[in-house]
Amino acid sequence: MAISELTDSRTEPDGSAVVRILSYNVRSMRDDEDALARVIRACAPDLVFVQEAPRFFRWRKHAARLAAKSELVVLGGGATAAGPLLLCSLRATVERTEDVLLPLTPGLHRRGLATAVVRLGGARLGLVSCHLSLAETERYAQAGLLLDRVAALGTPYTVVAGDLNERPGGRSRTRLAKELQDGWDVAPWGAEHTWPATAPDRRIDAVLATPGVDFLSCGVPTDLDPRDLETATDHLPVLAVVRVPAVP
Repeated sequence: MAISELTDSRTEPDGSAVVRILSYNVRSMRDDEDALARVIRACAPDLVFVQEAPRFFRWRKHAARLAAKSELVVLGGGATAAGPLLLCSLRATVERTEDVLLPLTPGLHRRGLATAVVRLGGARLGLVSCHLSLAETERYAQAGLLLDRVAALGTPYTVVAGDLNERPGGRSRTRLAKELQDGWDVAPWGAEHTWPATAPDRRIDAVLATPGVDFLSCGVPTDLDPRDLETATDHLPVLAVVRVPAVP
């Protein structure tokens, strides 16, 4: 199935929202920035969960440029979340945003979460963009802190997406799976593996959601320009379409 054949973003008569969600590790935009923007635009997302957004000199300018090239706007995150970033279309009404820094382990990279609460149609949705540690012990602790943050958002439904740095079945992903559904497991579409972009052989990126979020499809788009996918960054994007019930 091509991207053009996926369910379109829309608000249903009952107020529920069909939402396109993209998760993408952009490797600090060090690769082909135009190819990166073309991939994002082709997916026509309402929400983009970015990992490894630029974190240093003029990082806000870089994030704004990526958003503009992708025909989106910056929602939150970036250096203030240690790399995770959120972009959105003008369809989303922003209720609040918060960038969260996770505890620092000496000798390892600082990690954080970009979080937000938005409304689309009659739906109210929590968002968390994450990039978990390469170190197994720290990653497991971060998975628990991530679940705590999901609970703290206080939203009826939440989507978590990002680079989990672990294959399915790992200790951290098993911890997450106790409370969050994995889009690929529920409604697989396209290709499964997300890294490395030139010869993917593992699924370390995912779109997850709390119960009640209805996954219609989730996976790596296979009908985009292969050259763009290989030159945009070292990860492949994960595109999901979900239906979020309206809030009474």
